[in-house]
This record gives sequence, C-alpha cells and structure tokens, in this order.
Amino acid sequence: MGNLIKVLTRDIDNNGGNFFLDFENAQPTEAERQVWEKVNEVLREAVHVLEDLQSYSGAGEAIRQAIQHPNEDRMQEKAWSAVRPLVFKLKKFYEFSLKLEGALHGLLRFLTSTRCSPTQHLEQEQALARQFAEILHFTLRFDELKMTNPAIQNDFSYYRRTLSRMRINKVSEESEVNNELANRMSLFYANATPMLKTLSDATTKFVSEMKGCIKVLREQQPNSVEGLLNALRYTTKHLNDETTSKQIKSMLQAN
Repeated sequence: MGNLIKVLTRDIDNNGGNFFLDFENAQPTEAERQVWEKVNEVLREAVHVLEDLQSYSGAGEAIRQAIQHPNEDRMQEKAWSAVRPLVFKLKKFYEFSLKLEGALHGLLRFLTSTRCSPTQHLEQEQALARQFAEILHFTLRFDELKMTNPAIQNDFSYYRRTLSRMRINKVSEESEVNNELANRMSLFYANATPMLKTLSDATTKFVSEMKGCIKVLREQQPNSVEGLLNALRYTTKHLNDETTSKQIKSMLQAN
C-alpha cells in the first residue's frame, strides 16, 4: 500500500496537503477522458467480481465426502461437478487482477507525468484521482473477502489434485485450466492479500521501467543521446526535490 500512495503523494507534505478533492462531483476533463473511460470499464466489472466473491460458498462438503469415500465414483463425480465451476470463477478473478493492473498502470502514467506536480495532478485531475481511490477500495474489499474464505484455497487445491490424477489416468482435460495458468493462480491465491500484492508489484514495475529508460539512455554513445539526457536533467520539475529517488538523481548526473 505504501508504494501505491508514495508514487502519487511524494510532494504533498511539502505543500501542506492544502487542496480539496471533490470526489462526489468529480467529472473527467477532455484530457482525462480516454484514460478515465478505460479505467471505468474495469471498475464496472469490479462490482460484479466483488458480488461473485461475496457469494462464493465453496464445495467443502462435497470435497469432504469424496475424500472420505475415495472408492465411490459417485462421490468423486459429485465433488468434481461442485468444484469445477467454482475454479472457473477463481480463474475469472485472477484474470481480472491482470486487467486491474493494466488500469492502474494507465492511471499512474497520467497522474505522475512531469507536466505538473503530484499535488497539481490530484487537484486538476480529480476524476482520475477518484478512480485511483476506487481501485484501492476494491482491492481492500477483495482481499478482506478472500482472507475470510478458506474455501477458496481448499477448492483450488482439490481441483489441482484431481486434475493431476486425471493426467495420470489419461482422462481428457482439454477444457480445464492448463498447468501454467494453474501455477500462476496458485501463487496469486497463496498470498494473504493477493490483489494488493498485484497492485504493489505493478507500481514497483512502473517505477523500475522509468529507471530502465534512463539506464538505456546512459548506455548509448554520449553524442547520440546527450540531448535527451539534458532534456531530462533540465526540464524535469522535481529532479532536485528531496523526495526524488537518489538512484534517479545519480543516473541523470552529468559525467
């Protein structure tokens, strides 16, 4: 969470936080509209994701019966029929996390551009700032629901064990979650707060990409990129701020 907030608020302390966010009446400007519409589409889907997660009851009883009666085909089929559609819901949740990551990336690119300070961004682009807050609200709610529902990991573990037996017995599994995707889903749901980790990792990646661009420029022949580096040195408003990363300052120092 700290990584997400820090990216947008690195100069607010220096400005005393003296600005007003009118989330109730925030409407996108023409400059914001393209990003706003893309993020809004993801946020509309987020409502249904939370509804589905909140109603997720799990297949615990069917799984218990199948484990207690391993030689009864009827019990095995009943458990498989119960858990399979639930896993496809979990797949949908995981795939949505990737959409949310993309939406966050678009917001961060717009809200951290160097044309104005983070405080000015939050003041002038309040519709996007509101969407950022809505993403955080969704993230916390999703993770809260996930943490209080152990059936999610139990169902997925049973699904993977059953799928492994199907492979051993050479039963058709063409319509199932493939092994690579299952591994990624397993890592996602193993985390206590999977959605927050996704967004935190996305923010770290976003910052790393910014540093990577500077590094690539530094590695080129000086006479071919010095103009670009000088543009970054002398037109980036907050390069010399105390809150700017020391690593970025060092990268942009003239030789």
